[in-house]
Amino acid sequence: MNRFPENEPLGYSDTPVLPDSGYTVHDGTRPQPPIVTPGTGNSAPSDAIVLFDGSNLDAWESVKEKGPAQWQLIGDGSMEVVLGTGDIQTHESFGDVQLHLEFYCPPEIKGEGQGRGNSGVFLMGLYEVQVLDNYNNPTYADGTVGGLYGQCPPLVNAIREPGEWNSYDILWECPVFEDGVLTKHARITALLNGVVVHHAKELVGPTTHKELSPTETHRSTGPLKLQDHGDLVRFRDIWIRPLGQIDHLPS
Repeated sequence: MNRFPENEPLGYSDTPVLPDSGYTVHDGTRPQPPIVTPGTGNSAPSDAIVLFDGSNLDAWESVKEKGPAQWQLIGDGSMEVVLGTGDIQTHESFGDVQLHLEFYCPPEIKGEGQGRGNSGVFLMGLYEVQVLDNYNNPTYADGTVGGLYGQCPPLVNAIREPGEWNSYDILWECPVFEDGVLTKHARITALLNGVVVHHAKELVGPTTHKELSPTETHRSTGPLKLQDHGDLVRFRDIWIRPLGQIDHLPS
């Protein structure tokens, strides 16, 4: 990297044009990236939409009852599934995003396979990243924690012991449809407890159970949904950052 002499204008104007942007190499007129203050510890970065910080469920609604979310607030700053109340989802809808959340499977071992610490994180309300207590608890591969349920197993199983908190960090690109035809598959990069479990993995279509995923046109944005699968799973520290282009082609 070259340093500019003091008082010299930033960038160059006599360099080749980049084909993907219309700006020149090292273009001094190209807009600067916005400044974002990173979070510390479990806090969200300054431009994130905080969906759950432990204080209330105002950002969420019941999918089953079409009213306020019925899950329980816990004193440790988390929320817990209330069995039988059904899934919850955000009021707001999103497209391409960066997502962070943490989940906790009950320390008391009940059941095995899919019957232990089961829940799910649904991007756009349609595409599930599996939540499951897979610590010394094998199941079918595409239903493993971190898996794209029914489609693709995770690269590794990086789950912690039951009763410990786990984290998901996800980069999500929504599918693109043009005139009713799928032109770009949904794509995901995901880390479980800081370990890559998917890298730019394309999905066939929305999540299904015991069937092939459909590829028909659907909405371009959707809510974040959390699943009530009959286990007392907890969630905390949920935030999301809608993703977009930093700049546009120069006029």
